[in-house]
Amino acid sequence: MGSNVLQASVAKVCLCIFQLARIQTDSVAEKLKELYPDIHLEIGEITLKCNFFIGEKSLFTKELENALDRNEVDLVVHSLKDLPTALPPGFTIGAVLKRESPYDAVVLHPKNVGKTLDVLPENSVVGTSSLRRAAQLKKRFPHLHFKDIRGNLNTRLKKLDEKEDFAAIILAAAGLRRMGWENRISQILEPGDCMYAVGQGALAVEVRARDTDILEMVSVLHDHDTVLRCIAERAFLRHLEGGCSVPVAVHTEVKDGQLYLTGAVYSLDGSDSLKDTMQTSITAAEKVTAQEVDEQVQRVGVTAHKISGEVQDRAERLGVDLANLLLSKGAKEILTVARQLNDAR
Repeated sequence: MGSNVLQASVAKVCLCIFQLARIQTDSVAEKLKELYPDIHLEIGEITLKCNFFIGEKSLFTKELENALDRNEVDLVVHSLKDLPTALPPGFTIGAVLKRESPYDAVVLHPKNVGKTLDVLPENSVVGTSSLRRAAQLKKRFPHLHFKDIRGNLNTRLKKLDEKEDFAAIILAAAGLRRMGWENRISQILEPGDCMYAVGQGALAVEVRARDTDILEMVSVLHDHDTVLRCIAERAFLRHLEGGCSVPVAVHTEVKDGQLYLTGAVYSLDGSDSLKDTMQTSITAAEKVTAQEVDEQVQRVGVTAHKISGEVQDRAERLGVDLANLLLSKGAKEILTVARQLNDAR
């Protein structure tokens, strides 16, 4: 990175002013300040009255990228699961931070404290905004009724606590922990109950692809294993042509130099599904050298110069190979029906 960035740079960071977004952005800013004591970070805010989606991209994600495109900010912090697997031209994910817990958590209504999903009364209503969660949990807990619930974390918890509409809600454990609400977690859903969303639990820093100084600055935040896990997950989702409108779930693990990827697709009611696991070596043979960003060969939107390109390619290939395996078994048909039924709602 150029000495001007190290010595006297002002980097502008943008966020959408929800409480969780602020906490996540501040955590990234603090890490950068620890690494570059002389840098000055200005945090700008975008306020939206609501959070809704245009296709498969949320409005606030689009607004943040617009600010980046207009050079109003130099970097944007996202929950990685909110970023599509294909970014707009000119943008790249310059850092994927060490992953928090990617698992989903059960938050119970105060009257049900101490219980688990297994022992909730017949036809208890459980709230979730995720097709992925609902599809898996409907099959795993057929005695429960799953109902859509919207809003940010604060809004959903308020709906749970102040009304009798829901016996429990399902939220990402990482978000609850970042908010300091870990005490609200009554149960962590293990992969056997509910696999997680692509990129869940990881923070991403999006930058302009040709802004080499900023890209170099944030690249030190990359976590090796998280990057490879998320590249594999994103490649899996992208090759399936999936997204938030269809139930796709993953589980990844790095162990003994191997990256394991489990992926699954589901019908909306969970009655039909396909699931399999593949692995690849992530032991690098090549020497890592920095390269100029080539937008045509970005690995599902991620640029990680300090991590072996050979290993990144293997992680991406793992996701594609697993997607092809499920497609050969009928995944496209399951996802097509799920998408059509969801669009008809």
